[in-house]
Amino acid sequence: MERVVGLSNLSLNALRAFSASAKHLSFTRAAEDLFVTQAAVSQQVKGLEAQLGVQLFRRSTRGLVLTDEGVALAPALHDAFERLERAVSSVLHGGTPEVLTIGVVSSFALGILLSRLKTFRAQYPLIDVRLLVNNNKVDPFAESLDGTIRFGDGAWRAERSVFLQAAALSPVATASIASKLKTPRDLARFQLFRSYRLGDWPAWLAAARCPDIVARGVVFDTSHAMVHAALQGEGVALVPTSMFAPELGSGRLVQPFALEVDVGGYWLTRLKSKVPGSAFLAFEEWLLEVCACSTPKTAPRAPRRSHS
Repeated sequence: MERVVGLSNLSLNALRAFSASAKHLSFTRAAEDLFVTQAAVSQQVKGLEAQLGVQLFRRSTRGLVLTDEGVALAPALHDAFERLERAVSSVLHGGTPEVLTIGVVSSFALGILLSRLKTFRAQYPLIDVRLLVNNNKVDPFAESLDGTIRFGDGAWRAERSVFLQAAALSPVATASIASKLKTPRDLARFQLFRSYRLGDWPAWLAAARCPDIVARGVVFDTSHAMVHAALQGEGVALVPTSMFAPELGSGRLVQPFALEVDVGGYWLTRLKSKVPGSAFLAFEEWLLEVCACSTPKTAPRAPRRSHS
C-alpha cells in the first residue's frame, strides 16, 4: 500500500527545525534559535527527511548545503511561519505587525536610508523594519532577507533588481591634499585607497587619460572606512560622492576633479523565488519615491532596466 504523506502527518517541530536550519545552514545555530539541543534539531530534520522520502540537506565538512528539494521547501516554510507569527501577534496585540528584513550596503544605509527611515516608520507603524548593514557581499537566501539594497550593475542571479540611484565615483581627499592635486597626474604622488572592487580606480584613471598610473594603497571593504582613512590625511579615496554630501558640504572632504565615472548604481533586489509581502511592496514604493527626490537620477550605463 502506497504511503500517503500529508501536512497533518508532519511534525510542526520538525518543520520548524528544518526552517531554522535552512536559514542558518547550521544545526547548532538553529538549536540556539529554538532553545533546544543541536542533537534534537538534527534528529528532527532526519525524521522529516524520512517521512518525506527525500534528502533536504547534504552534510559536508564545511557545513550544511540545501538539496534541490530543500531549496524548494525552505522559502515556503519561512513565509508560512512568518505569517503564523504575525497572526498570533495580531491576536495578542490587536494589530498586524509585519517584519521586514532588508540587507543594505553601508554606503547607502549611511548616505541615504537612515536619515529618511523615520518617514517610512511614521507612514507604516505596523511594519517592523530590520536592517542588516553589510559590505555589499550578502546571501539573501541564507540570511532569510526579504530584500537587499546593493551596489552593482543590477544583474544578480535568481534575483529581481529595481534601479534606485546612480553612484558616480570621483576622488576625494582633505583640503590639504586636494590643494596639491592640480591635475589627475598628481594622484601618482599619493596613496590611492581602494575598495574590494579593484577595477574602480583603473576606470577613473582611464577616463582621466592617465591609464598608466597604478593605484597603490590600502584596500577597504566599505566606502565609509575608506573615507575615514582619507579624513586622516593619509591618502585619496575614490567613492560615490552623492553618498558623502555632508562631508563635502562642510569642507571636511574636497572633490578636486569634476570628472566622475559610473561603474554601477544602487539597486533594490529580492529573490525571484520569494513572493513579496505587503511590507516589502510598501517599502519598495516608498524607497523609489525617496530616490526619485535625490540626485543623481541617471542610471548606470549598463544595464538600464529592471531585471525581472
